[in-house]
Amino acid sequence: MSEFTRQWITENSVKILESYSDTITLRQLYYRLVTLGMTNDIKHYKKVIGAMGDARWKGDVDFDAFIDRDRSMYGETEAEAKTLEDEIEKGKEQVKAWMEAYHLNRWENQPEYFEIWIEKKALQGVFEKPCSRYNVALAPCKGYPSLTFLHEAVSRFRGAIERDQLPFILYFGDYDPSGMDIPRAIAENLARMGVPIEVRRIALTQDQITQMKLPSVPAKIADTRTKNWEGTGVVELDAVEPNTLVEMVEYVIKDHFDTDLYSELKKKEATEREQYQIALKEFVGGL
Repeated sequence: MSEFTRQWITENSVKILESYSDTITLRQLYYRLVTLGMTNDIKHYKKVIGAMGDARWKGDVDFDAFIDRDRSMYGETEAEAKTLEDEIEKGKEQVKAWMEAYHLNRWENQPEYFEIWIEKKALQGVFEKPCSRYNVALAPCKGYPSLTFLHEAVSRFRGAIERDQLPFILYFGDYDPSGMDIPRAIAENLARMGVPIEVRRIALTQDQITQMKLPSVPAKIADTRTKNWEGTGVVELDAVEPNTLVEMVEYVIKDHFDTDLYSELKKKEATEREQYQIALKEFVGGL
């Protein structure tokens, strides 16, 4: 009988979930359980899914404890009644906000333009906060990105070149035959579209796997790239502890950010904000 019962999974999952202020995916939870000793295979992953389903129905785990990036709602059916008084107050707050809203783009005087691309859309939630905090574009690729996705990126990279900025991609993906090959495919296709830029792999690497002692499984024989792959075992990006991933993202962003240039930008911003506020006041007064 397996020692990793539903009770063991639930008790440890509750402790893990309590240690995070943000939601995580079921797969991230699974890898946290693997670090506690649970067997790393599809059978036990399914046991985690089943245990968390029961735990949520029983009330042991909140339904909003997990996030599912592969299934999203779009838009909203707006049906709540509005009141004139509330809308007036909202309008006043918006006017106040606009008076302080003048900001220059954080990266506009930086010599480099880069985007962070990730293989897993399911990890979008982990990457969103650090990328948003530092105003860096995030591209969840869901494996090999489509030609449409790449074509849209071309215009952004061409814009950077026109601004005399060096464009490149910082890539985070699985350590497996496909995950290691995706950066090559991205670079080749972008070059064919007329924008040859560098795709720099940040994670995962064999050194990181060894250092963090991440669990691995054999590569899938069904993957046609496996026969030419020299890796020792497959490790998913999800296996990295979420807070560690955030630290990796923040470190690489800061490494490409010139703080002296940013100080110059903030001085210019402060001067222009005063002019912006004067112009808005004159406009409002003339309505």
